[in-house]
Amino acid sequence: MRRIAAAAAVVALLVWSGAGIGFSAGAFGDLGNTFAFVAEHWFPADLADWKTALRAMADTLQIAVFSTLAALAIAFPLSFLAARNWAPYRWLYDATRFGFNLIRSIPELVLALVFIPTLGLGPMPAVMALIIHNIGVFGKLLSETIEAADDGPQEAVKAMGGTRLLVALYGIIPQMLPLALSHYFYRLEVAIRTTLILGIVGAGGLGQMLYNDFKQFMYQKVTFEVLLIMVLVTAVDYAGALIRKRVK
Repeated sequence: MRRIAAAAAVVALLVWSGAGIGFSAGAFGDLGNTFAFVAEHWFPADLADWKTALRAMADTLQIAVFSTLAALAIAFPLSFLAARNWAPYRWLYDATRFGFNLIRSIPELVLALVFIPTLGLGPMPAVMALIIHNIGVFGKLLSETIEAADDGPQEAVKAMGGTRLLVALYGIIPQMLPLALSHYFYRLEVAIRTTLILGIVGAGGLGQMLYNDFKQFMYQKVTFEVLLIMVLVTAVDYAGALIRKRVK
């Protein structure tokens, strides 16, 4: 009975949200025009600016890697304060959790626009926006990992006279590491895609090239840039899988 009620609730939500956005099955009838437009205007890919595009791809990766690593380094120790089973005081837990929720709720594009007047155009507003937003994301994910950690290793360290710091180092962090790496590489992929959006506000990299070429209707160049994005995200995914395999 519960399964039927849950299924009915999902269907009701689907119908309600579809009605709100004006969804209609007839809208899919125009998809053929989209495919025809892409086939006619996006191919073959224009590789004339391949050197510039490769440099822009490297810039995009550098922005994403630096910002996510910096965010992880800041959020990792703070996440212990946002874990209910580890924070020394309830008020500290609530304050840290609220802080993570607050900065995670602000879109990266808004944060980047806030920093542009002081940092100017370029990668730094994007870097700051990604760092701040990802601190909130990593803080939430890692604190939940700490709360779900097995008590056995922690109790073993305590039984040997380990301090609270040693319990964290040897009882919790080894359990967190595989999941932390998984969260990191996923957020790195997200940061790469977000950096493309931040190119609209002058963050540089492939995002800015995409924006400029779209404005000039140079779709064949866009095709090549999209292919580079696919290569970059796929490479990050495989690198993450390889590193996680070695850590386990």
